[in-house]
Amino acid sequence: MSLKRIQFLFLVLLICQFASGQTVEELEAQKRKTTQEINYITQLLEQTDNDSEASLNRLEIINQQIQLRQELLSAFETEIEGLQQSMNDNKFVVESLTEDLNDLKSSYAKLVRQAYKNRDNYNQLIFIFSSETFNQAYKRLLYLRQITQYRKKQVEQINAIKEIIDLKIIELEKQQIQKTELLLEQKEAYSLWSQEKQKQLQYIQKLQQKEKELKKQLQHQQRIQRRIEKEIERLIKEEALINASKKLTPEMQLISDNFEKNKGRFPWPTLHGIITDHFGEHPHPILKTIMIRNNGIDITTTKGEEARSIFNGTVSKVFAIPGGNKAIIVRHGDYISVYSNLEEVYVQQGANVETKQVLGKIFSDQSAGNKTILKFQVWKENQKLDPEDWIAK
Repeated sequence: MSLKRIQFLFLVLLICQFASGQTVEELEAQKRKTTQEINYITQLLEQTDNDSEASLNRLEIINQQIQLRQELLSAFETEIEGLQQSMNDNKFVVESLTEDLNDLKSSYAKLVRQAYKNRDNYNQLIFIFSSETFNQAYKRLLYLRQITQYRKKQVEQINAIKEIIDLKIIELEKQQIQKTELLLEQKEAYSLWSQEKQKQLQYIQKLQQKEKELKKQLQHQQRIQRRIEKEIERLIKEEALINASKKLTPEMQLISDNFEKNKGRFPWPTLHGIITDHFGEHPHPILKTIMIRNNGIDITTTKGEEARSIFNGTVSKVFAIPGGNKAIIVRHGDYISVYSNLEEVYVQQGANVETKQVLGKIFSDQSAGNKTILKFQVWKENQKLDPEDWIAK
């Protein structure tokens, strides 16, 4: 076997190990993160009573659970495919090296047989001294030495290749065990996904039977929400008019600039939670003919959770709406963040707050199975922005 071929096989080996190792680490990290999120959602579902008022919120939570489970299944599929590719690469290396090993053994056997025939030192001496010239005798001596060195190199190559083959076979056995375990985990994840899909269908059917009740609930919630939104918009426009006539202080300008630079990296306004309603207009999850408008996002979290500021700023307003609980507006230069549906407020108007500083306790609706939702918005003066573009993914 040539040196170039050995180097080529080693190169293939190293590339396969590097590529598969890198991918496995990324996939394992993704799977751990997704599994943690699924476990948190399961905890949310366990803390929420299965009553009619909580059902819409539970449906949104289940939808998130199913989406995450699908991501987990996709990660399993990718990891299994990558592992199979790595196994195929290892098999190729083993087969190629085994073929070369057999060639080396065959070549070495011929040399051994030849050496056996000429094993007598007397014969070797005759071979050297029968030379016609001194130069020819010297060349024959070198030839015998090269033959001996070549045999030694072949033995070293045979042992080295055998060692690699043995290691790759052990690795293949480990990979096969790993693949079997992954397939079992994938099967279990698929079973849970099927159960969750069934639960989702049951919830949809149950809620569809309560269409009139849902419409009545929705109208009541929308009336309260409109009052909250109008008050927030009024306060923000009022502030925008005041700020239009004066420049930002250097400190507030710096905060504003830093706010914009950190787009997509802000901490969540809750320590834990999942997004159960998104920014903008979208169809109601059950009443498809009805459009829902949200000036921000809804973050469903656990009972007792607190709202926290996403960035340094100043508390601009603290207010309450009958039936809509309390809200806080924090100004960050040209930008504003709004935290509503609070049961308690820990800060006062005019107070300076820091990133992740706790602002208040989120309201938990006991009549709706302890449903705990923070309504969160981001504005640039009087322009509504999608909060999901600003907080960390």
